[in-house]
Amino acid sequence: MQSMIDVSSDFANSGFLDPVLDFFRGHIVFTVGLLLIAGYFAGKLAEKLKLPAITGYIVAGLFMGESFLDIVHHDISHTMESITDIALSLIALTIGAEFRITKLKRVGAGILILTLFEAVFAFISVTLILSLIGIDLKYSLILGAISAATAPAATVVIIKELRARGPFVDYLYGVVAFDDAACVILFSIVFSLISPLLSSAGAAHSGLLYGLFHAAKDLFLSVAIGFLSGIALHLMVRKKYRLNEILIISIAFIFLCTAFALVFHLSPLIANMVFGAVLVNLSNKNKKIFNVLDPLTPPLFALFFVLAGMELNVSVLTEGLVVFYGIIYIVVRFGGKMLGVYCAGRLTKAPAKVRKYLGLCLFPQAGVAIGLVLFVKTSPVLANAVPAVKESLDLILNIVLVSVFLNELIGPSISRYGIIKGAEL
Repeated sequence: MQSMIDVSSDFANSGFLDPVLDFFRGHIVFTVGLLLIAGYFAGKLAEKLKLPAITGYIVAGLFMGESFLDIVHHDISHTMESITDIALSLIALTIGAEFRITKLKRVGAGILILTLFEAVFAFISVTLILSLIGIDLKYSLILGAISAATAPAATVVIIKELRARGPFVDYLYGVVAFDDAACVILFSIVFSLISPLLSSAGAAHSGLLYGLFHAAKDLFLSVAIGFLSGIALHLMVRKKYRLNEILIISIAFIFLCTAFALVFHLSPLIANMVFGAVLVNLSNKNKKIFNVLDPLTPPLFALFFVLAGMELNVSVLTEGLVVFYGIIYIVVRFGGKMLGVYCAGRLTKAPAKVRKYLGLCLFPQAGVAIGLVLFVKTSPVLANAVPAVKESLDLILNIVLVSVFLNELIGPSISRYGIIKGAEL
């Protein structure tokens, strides 16, 4: 028996399988397949534990990455950065589709004011507090902009499970529909404003006036790219009836819109959001574009979140500073959203339950927040940034990922409590 163990041990240590393992571990097709299947099973397990599937995807990436099993080479994950761009483009396109003019008229100014207040209050609170406790203002602004994002998926599922209804739910649906749009706009403006200060080329142009001009120019050009893309795609598909043709043309224009924005160092988020808004307002028939794209999003988003989990290094949890910043970020963001909802509710004379409990339902944070911080980290604008800037961006990434992970664990329970207290069941 002992001899058999010795033989198997010698075989394992001989390196006989190393070339085979190295080939698979370094092959992008194998990596994508492995990440998708791992994300699927982890997502199903999370759902059985009454957690969002996104939590499972992040955990799968965490275990597949360097922190645990190290199955996927870290350089392979960098070769798949385009997945982040594509996933964010589809998210932004979907957000833009919420800006139908008839819908904006229907929801009324009250919900728009609520959304604006809760997003801006979170932004100001996080930026101010983090800068006061030691994080440079540039990076505090990025974290503040990201803090405005809310994950609506968990809240919507809870509403359906509880069969909640009434004015509270109407307000909540309206706010979560427009929240990510407000976050993306806010983030794009902030990033355009401070990106010259982060890039190595920005040393010669570090004035506030230059930053404002840069932000205004980027915003205008990003809107122009999205507007022209929406017009072009509408003209291309308006007389098409075969779904496979619509799918091919739609994907082509999404890729082109995103690529143009990236090449010219503009905001693919704003461009694709305007793209979606133009499509839904030009014609009701453009719904077919979103319908054919819908089946593509689950595997793409699963892969996107698994890759995000791979970026999370467990060792940061042993770093007291990261954990400290993460907890402060969570608490201050939550307080900012609660205060913003209360103030806006008083201003618009919203029902008392909306003022008191709707902020609780905005606690979860996931997809857009992760996407935005990965966008910052992989932005071509910062490709030549000095090492100190890249280290600070790594710190931001870890703070957001840790806070998102904790948010996804406790956020649904807080949202559930808010809906029970505020809505009619």
